[in-house]
Amino acid sequence: MHPLIKSKPKEKVLLLGNEAIVRGALEAGLRVGAAYPGTPSSEIGNNLFRIQYELPGLYFEFSTNEKVATEVAAAAAAAGLRSLTCMKHVGLNVAADALMTLAYIGVRGGMVIVVADDPSCHSSQNEQDSRYYARLSGLPLLEPATPQEAYEMTIYAFDLSEKLELPVILRTTTRVSHARGIVQVGELASYDQEVKGEFKKDPRRWVPIPAVARVRHQVLLEKMKDATLIADSSRLNYQYGKGKQGIITSSVAANYVYDIVEEFDLKDQVKVLVLGFTHPHPVNLLADFLRSVADVLVVEELEPYLEEAARVVAQERGLSVNIMGKATGHLPRTFEFEPKIVKKAMADAFGISFPEGEKIDVSWVPELPPRPPTLCPGCPHRETYMVIKETLKELGELENSIFPTDIGCYTLGILPPIQMADYLICMGSSVGSPCGFSVATNHRIVSFIGDSTFFHAGLSPLANAVFNKHNFTLVIMDNETTAMTGHQPVPSQELRFKELADRPRIDIEAVVKALGVKNVVTINPYRKEEAKALVKPLLGKKELSVIIAKAPCILYRQRVAKK
Repeated sequence: MHPLIKSKPKEKVLLLGNEAIVRGALEAGLRVGAAYPGTPSSEIGNNLFRIQYELPGLYFEFSTNEKVATEVAAAAAAAGLRSLTCMKHVGLNVAADALMTLAYIGVRGGMVIVVADDPSCHSSQNEQDSRYYARLSGLPLLEPATPQEAYEMTIYAFDLSEKLELPVILRTTTRVSHARGIVQVGELASYDQEVKGEFKKDPRRWVPIPAVARVRHQVLLEKMKDATLIADSSRLNYQYGKGKQGIITSSVAANYVYDIVEEFDLKDQVKVLVLGFTHPHPVNLLADFLRSVADVLVVEELEPYLEEAARVVAQERGLSVNIMGKATGHLPRTFEFEPKIVKKAMADAFGISFPEGEKIDVSWVPELPPRPPTLCPGCPHRETYMVIKETLKELGELENSIFPTDIGCYTLGILPPIQMADYLICMGSSVGSPCGFSVATNHRIVSFIGDSTFFHAGLSPLANAVFNKHNFTLVIMDNETTAMTGHQPVPSQELRFKELADRPRIDIEAVVKALGVKNVVTINPYRKEEAKALVKPLLGKKELSVIIAKAPCILYRQRVAKK
């Protein structure tokens, strides 16, 4: 039995934040889940994918991208079932088109959208703060600080969603998603049999043509007024301590504040407001807190989201309070916090003198060499890169070539000795950006994309390249899995776990040809000389061509072989 469904009510278990979200969703009666994997959210989908085979009443799928996953979950919620989708922060950009209109039409069953932000870019190409999507869309947003809160807020989010008939965003960060903590669990919902919902037709709600959308926008604004009142009294927002020096904080930063207040016994000097329900802002709660203190430090990672809210409330209520944070230079707008950063900010803001601990002499420790991530030994991507690189060198085109790349293991082609990654924006940009380079330059363009990324965001730009007669070579690196995020399935894989044996396979070469690409070849990159002979004619052409390098991820192959 899967560990997340094995635990009994009131049992205390050690869970990742992401695992706590899964357990909370299963206790709340989740029926339909859909996701595209993306670190730091991946464990949510991975666990639901496995658990569904033990619970007949649960359905989960890995969708081809985040927009599709959001639409799957939204439809289930429209039919009255509780649903969940999860993604990393940049995945929310992909889902945003659906998200904005979904806020208008709403849901019937509870729907939770988990988005995991990545301060310090541990596995991402930017540090965006997804809280602004809550403001942009007009949806409620919750922020847990610990695995226990992640578990509790997930359950709360489903109830809140059904009360407001709106999706609810649950925002985590890397440290919340991947920290382990004690979670006291409750009772699982019943999953003994499959449950079907019922969709009640109502075009004046579910079909947002302009006349409908104008009305639904007003409905959304009224619901946000209700949500503001709920936020004001929500148990997810709480205070501790007393004094005229105040701190407003949320998410993982709340843990650092708590530790410092406890360690230095500041409860009689510093009053802390922890916000878990952060959009819409609990306006009256914020006003009361600001009224009770003289100085306030807002401690939050990334953007000054709560800081700006506090300043607006203070201005609207005519409150004379000194608000400090990012705008005043006390805290940075980039990267993750750590206790030392928060301690210094508190010292500067409140004039608190923190005694320095004894410094440990580490001068004798030799400097460690850097250990950047790298392609695994035996990875087929290594062989593909070398096949292309050596062939271009033989053609005298290596120095003249631009190499757009994409999101996945193969992004590591930027490192020596490969060094074949010149341009990257987002998922699928390795097919869209060559269209621009082919128009704007005389360089030869050879771009790289993975199989999962190709299905995620590569089909549309490839159709564009065919229709507009762009000149570049696209290398699709088919390793039969979504390797970087944990070996999730892809539509093209032949090598698969037995649970997926009945799923149809979508052949990449057939798809490429169906889109109208005339120059297509499939190679085995491990057969180097044979592969070079096959790709050489395509790399020498001045027209669109596609090379499919097909060989399974070596780690994935070992996992499947064991089972």
